Amino acid sequence: MLMRLRKIWSKHKILISTIAGSVVLILGVLIVAGRSSKPAQAAPRPFEVQVVAVEQRDVPIYSEWIGTTDGMVNAEIKAQVTGYLLRQDYKEGSFVKKGQLLFEIDSRPFQAALDQAGGQVAQFQGQLEQANSQVTQAEAQVAQANSQLLQTQAQLAQAQANQVKTQLDVNKYAPLAEQKAVTQQDLDNAVQSNVVAKAQVEAARAGVETGRAQLRAANAQIGAAKAAIATAKGQIENAQAAVRTAELNLSFTRIVSPIDGIAGIAQAQVGNLISTTSSPLTTVSTVDPIKVYFTLNERDYLNFTKRNLIDAQQGASVAQLALELILADGASYPNKGSFFFADRQVDPKTGAIRLAGVFQNPGNVLRPGQYGRVRAVTSTKEQALLVPQRAVTELQGSYQVAVVGRDNKIEVRTIKVGDRVDTMWIIEDGLKPGETVVAEGTQKVRPGAVVNPKPYASGTSKTN
Repeated sequence: MLMRLRKIWSKHKILISTIAGSVVLILGVLIVAGRSSKPAQAAPRPFEVQVVAVEQRDVPIYSEWIGTTDGMVNAEIKAQVTGYLLRQDYKEGSFVKKGQLLFEIDSRPFQAALDQAGGQVAQFQGQLEQANSQVTQAEAQVAQANSQLLQTQAQLAQAQANQVKTQLDVNKYAPLAEQKAVTQQDLDNAVQSNVVAKAQVEAARAGVETGRAQLRAANAQIGAAKAAIATAKGQIENAQAAVRTAELNLSFTRIVSPIDGIAGIAQAQVGNLISTTSSPLTTVSTVDPIKVYFTLNERDYLNFTKRNLIDAQQGASVAQLALELILADGASYPNKGSFFFADRQVDPKTGAIRLAGVFQNPGNVLRPGQYGRVRAVTSTKEQALLVPQRAVTELQGSYQVAVVGRDNKIEVRTIKVGDRVDTMWIIEDGLKPGETVVAEGTQKVRPGAVVNPKPYASGTSKTN
């Protein structure tokens, strides 16, 4: 029985082996037939990339600074008198002319003060006229006193002459009467006449003193009248000054623009009580042209002035700056600016100096307080090598470009970059003039890869 089973298993084993060999043979034939039916696979096509030649030319180097616009003149409009604001007579943010009414303050108290000062002037002018009349009267009295004094002095002279004559008669008759050459009556008459003449001299002298007293009194009246005139004139001058002050204060109730410019938002409302210590009512700025302030560090400022200071006087080289303004939206302001001034000192805290440029501003498009970037050509790099910025790849602080060789194979090369000039980058080291670099498709290429180069459409962009 055992032998029979072994014979059966041997027959089955031979059959299984035969079947397995047939299956393997069939699979091998099918594989060979399948391979022979497929076409040969084509070689990979080169990547298509856009390339540009390394350009060499003189390039202006720009420096940029943050700038802030400001008006050429910024006039703060403040009240010069205290009062209630009656009305606002301008549109906020509009252009106003010099002398245009902006605000009006209640003028009634100032008109009353003017009327009162005018009344005082009239009163003091009346006092002046009265004093002038008194001077005239006193001068007439002086003239009359002078006349009377002269008359009494003449009477005194005549009385003295008569007294001398009568004294001579007495002197003559006295010895003759002793000699009985003349009568006693003649001597008595001579003595009596001499006494009368002496009395007349004394009376004349008293008249002269009276005339002198009257003259002094008249002169004193003239002095008093002239003093009254001087006082009245002083009072008139004070009153006239008060009138001018009142007129000025009255004019200050009409607040007008001192310049042509843009008027800002009103900081006070109608009905508010404003005074000379109040904050500005508004600000008017002249904005055409407009100033742009920017700061330059001390070292750059000195380097720039030294490079350009040749035959000009100190500071003249800075005035040669031609400025451009890049606005907050990235647009370039169409009007070029010019250097206006440099501040008198360098800020010791920041080590920077403040400069200002001037830009024409037709239509008042620019307003004070705007930010932008001020840039200017501060040097020129001669025979600079330029490639588009998109052709340069930055990797961990190093810069690379894909250079296309003559056999269209890629060489990834490390370079040293310089300043950016618009869409171009200045290459300091690593490239030569005329070499070709990949400008579009740098992410697809690998070192040694063969590419299909095509011209880069934007490779000829120009700098400003």
